[in-house]
Amino acid sequence: MSDRQQGTWAEPISGNMESDTSGNPMGNNMTSVTGTNGITVTSGGNVPGAQPAYKVVQGRPPAEDTLQTKRMKEHFSFFGLGTFVYALFYAFCMMHNDAGVSFPFFVGGSLLFLYWSLSRLGITLRKGSGFYMGAMLLLGISTFCTDDGRIILFNKLGIFLLMMCLLLKQYYDTEKWQLGKYLGSICILVVSSMGELGRPFQDGAAYRKQHEGGYRGKLWGLGLGLLVGVPLFLVVLLLLSSADAVFRQMTGGFWKAVSLGNIMNLLLRVIFLFFTSYGLTAYLCRKKIQEAVPERKGKDPVAAVTVTGLLTVLYLIFSGIQIIGLFLGKLTLPDGYTYAGYAREGFFQLLLVSLLNLVIVLVCMEFFQESRILKGILTVMSLCTFVMIASSAMRMVIYISYYNLTFLRILVLWALAVLALLFAGVCVGIFHKGFPLFKYSCIVVTVLYLALSFAHPDYIIARVNVDNISRSVDSVDIFVDKEESTVDYGYLAGLSADAAPVLIPYLRELGYDMEAFRQENIWLYVREQDLPAGYGNRDGFGYHWMGRVKARTRNLGIRTFNLSRFLAVLGME
Repeated sequence: MSDRQQGTWAEPISGNMESDTSGNPMGNNMTSVTGTNGITVTSGGNVPGAQPAYKVVQGRPPAEDTLQTKRMKEHFSFFGLGTFVYALFYAFCMMHNDAGVSFPFFVGGSLLFLYWSLSRLGITLRKGSGFYMGAMLLLGISTFCTDDGRIILFNKLGIFLLMMCLLLKQYYDTEKWQLGKYLGSICILVVSSMGELGRPFQDGAAYRKQHEGGYRGKLWGLGLGLLVGVPLFLVVLLLLSSADAVFRQMTGGFWKAVSLGNIMNLLLRVIFLFFTSYGLTAYLCRKKIQEAVPERKGKDPVAAVTVTGLLTVLYLIFSGIQIIGLFLGKLTLPDGYTYAGYAREGFFQLLLVSLLNLVIVLVCMEFFQESRILKGILTVMSLCTFVMIASSAMRMVIYISYYNLTFLRILVLWALAVLALLFAGVCVGIFHKGFPLFKYSCIVVTVLYLALSFAHPDYIIARVNVDNISRSVDSVDIFVDKEESTVDYGYLAGLSADAAPVLIPYLRELGYDMEAFRQENIWLYVREQDLPAGYGNRDGFGYHWMGRVKARTRNLGIRTFNLSRFLAVLGME
């Protein structure tokens, strides 16, 4: 059994023991005892005042502290109190506030707290950190500027992933990490940090014992007293209020101002972020994630050449059909197909095949030995994928011109643009092994997503669809049966406030009563004025859109101010 396994082990005892020049404790009648695990324990014998150099302890020895772990414990006054203040700041910024002006301030505050934490740990920001931090701040600003719930969700997911990558970059050498290593490390970090939730209590107790009686010890006692006392005070107050009618009447005003739901919401947010943030930092300081990326010996490329060669032959035939039929329009179509009908199908399948090709090429580059034949086949496969991407994009554009635009269709076009740029990097990586493909891919995805986020997809959707509605059916597509043309007013009714610059003038053009938006209850006003209220028709969808915007702009304040929602309200005036 090793000295790190469960069993008997020897723990040094600190003390002011004198030692000789060899470093051994001085004293007469020194005795030694060998434990069950083979560890020899030395004691000071019968020398008056002498203490044993070691003591025998049952159980598992404590994990060895890293330099950062020791510094975190030494500076608990900062990490404990600072993390608690950070949790309060989070609750203030985000409570009942999904996309207010306080959100970018929270992102900036998070980066500032990270910088201060790293400084206390003796860690300097690594080169390249500015990209992650700048992207996070831009996503925070984008969130404050949009009312689109999907973009808000993607922005927050992007900020989380960028923050995890930034944290890993500070504590580990990630220069040789690829996508799989990053994703695996993020999963390990999130899951394993849950095991550090008890660290604030352990570090706090050790710090209090070390500074007991001093100013810092009293400050720690005050903080702990508030942390425990305030929730306990509120719980007891609630119990007493429910127990006595007179006391309940006296405290009624307090509970109206501060509802129990809000208090519990605040407490849960503070507790959640305090423990998760402290645990995340504590786990990172332990340096438990394997940093080195083992070099794989490439496999014989014969199997890869065989598989990719068969696929490439198929792709060459398919690409030829796309060029002749779709791009040049010189292909004889199957019976029952119009040109538009042929062009409107298959974009999702081509998108999936393009994604599959990306995975195949990356696997071949990563796990197989270099081969001129394999490089040539992968290059041809990549070029064929460009044709598929262009075909899918062209089909989607034709489809949009007929069936109008939706968020999913914008997302498909965005994904195709990302794939095209990723394959451009892959083509470079095929012939230049040192090309930083992961960094390139990270920059491409981040920059293109920022462009999508700031573009306000709902605005684009409203602009394209309203233009299609205004355009005569004859000019939509000369290859399409006119009877199939549809206008989805219900989809317009579900758009966010981002669409206001397009929909407000359009509603005025249709003769909508804009006074309805200024009413406290839009639907009561609509019924009183006998206005049409059909969700899916031209004369009624606008009131549903107004009601949606009205509900999301009721509580605009200093903390919850959102630019897109404010501009929508301003446009209604």
